[in-house]
This record gives sequence, C-alpha cells and structure tokens, in this order.
Amino acid sequence: MGLKNWISAESTRRQVIVEGQVVPDSARCVQCGMCTFHCPIGIDIRRHAWRGVPVKDSRCLTCGECVARCPRGVLTFKKTNMFNNKIDTH
Repeated sequence: MGLKNWISAESTRRQVIVEGQVVPDSARCVQCGMCTFHCPIGIDIRRHAWRGVPVKDSRCLTCGECVARCPRGVLTFKKTNMFNNKIDTH
C-alpha cells in the first residue's frame, strides 16, 4: 500500500470516528450481550440494538470494540450529523 493510500484510509477512519456513531440492525440481533460485555465504558449497547436506535451516549469512545466483537455483524459505524446544530427555518 502506497503512502497516499495509507493517508487516505487513515483520514477516512478518523472522519468516521469523529462524525460517526454505532448503528444497530435490530432484526439481526439475538441479544447475546457480547457488545455490552466488551464495551470499555460500560454502555448497554445490547439495549440500543434491541430498540434499534443508534448509540448516542456522550461517553461512547467510538473505539469499535462492540462492532468488532458482535458475532452476527449487527453493529456498524455510520456517518451522522450529531454535532450539526443548524436549524432549518424554511
């Protein structure tokens, strides 16, 4: 892998970490709890997966442990507008 590709990949990874959040696919979740068990902060990721809502906990480090440890691939990182506070007045 060339330096240009490495920088591009690293930039994309950082952007996902900064602008992304963990999003579950609740239809695939079997409530095994592996995601919550491996969360270094102790966030109940399983509850978010069960409800089908993104993890919006301010303590989330977006470290990816829950995503990596899920045996069914239920969790993914998705880009969000979490920090966009603009209000559309139209």
